[in-house]
Amino acid sequence: MITESDILHLFESILSRVKGEDLRKKTVRAWVLACERGGWESVEELQKMPFTLLTNTRGVNFIEHTIAVTEGAYGLAKAQEQAYREMPYKIDYDRLLAGGLLHDVGKLLEFEPDGQGGYRKSRSGMCARHPISGTAIAYEAGLPDEVLNTIACHAKEGEGRPQVIETVLIHQADFATFDPLVMLEKNTLIQ
Repeated sequence: MITESDILHLFESILSRVKGEDLRKKTVRAWVLACERGGWESVEELQKMPFTLLTNTRGVNFIEHTIAVTEGAYGLAKAQEQAYREMPYKIDYDRLLAGGLLHDVGKLLEFEPDGQGGYRKSRSGMCARHPISGTAIAYEAGLPDEVLNTIACHAKEGEGRPQVIETVLIHQADFATFDPLVMLEKNTLIQ
């Protein structure tokens, strides 16, 4: 069973930057709930799971992707703050970090081992993609509406929908980690 302590350790460098203790606790709680509902028993299982079933991940796992997206969105936000003379909007870094960690948490319900060393969509995943199941888990954990917006709207489900700035940054960081792998698969990434 994956515990709160496991999640705290796994994402320690990011969670330590979330100033709001309540938000930090609810973020961890959402991870534990998703692991329980998805039947994930150990951190090692999470570290073997690919972050997508849509293309060859070339060894990038779910945890690495989650960290890369969170840090990428954080870096985009910091770059804007450093480059702009005046910020046109306020970025809430607690929401950004929590949203980054939770953007794909629904994949813990969407994916399952296929029994042959690979992964497939679960029954839950066939019924609802990860933005929907992740939002439901985060709601149950008591996360604020703005973080729910990030989870619900970070992928195609959010196209054309109102979004908080943290969602926009996480969406961009997410696709910056996904698109190059798709391009490698299609032989369209110039190297």
